[in-house]
Amino acid sequence: MPQTITKGVKALLDEANAIVDTMSVADAKGLIGNDDYVFVDLRDIREIQRGGMLPGAFSCPRGMLEFWIDPDSPYHKPVFDQDKTYVFYCASAWRSALSAKVAMEMGLAPVMHLAGGFSEWVKQDGPVEQREKPHG
Repeated sequence: MPQTITKGVKALLDEANAIVDTMSVADAKGLIGNDDYVFVDLRDIREIQRGGMLPGAFSCPRGMLEFWIDPDSPYHKPVFDQDKTYVFYCASAWRSALSAKVAMEMGLAPVMHLAGGFSEWVKQDGPVEQREKPHG
């Protein structure tokens, strides 16, 4: 018997985008290197190795996000214990919208995500950093 999905990805994205603030690529370009912001790359390591990432971004695979945010988790990362604004991004702003919503629900604040994701960043000639191994 096939599954009956009662809430699809479009509904999940609509819910997330209704509550998550979005940062434009133009605004993000002006904040690269600003110590008050942490850009969090949620893409898989292979995506990052193929195309690079925003300069100075922190690599956090989407599957580890909740574990790295939670200070009671054995996988917690101190980068998520700072009084900074967290800007999540992925390839096209789908994973980042869902991730930002979850992070907000966990209590991380302030949190936003990058409009259009990394693909829009590249399209608008945002600087790209190549890394052999992303830090994270």
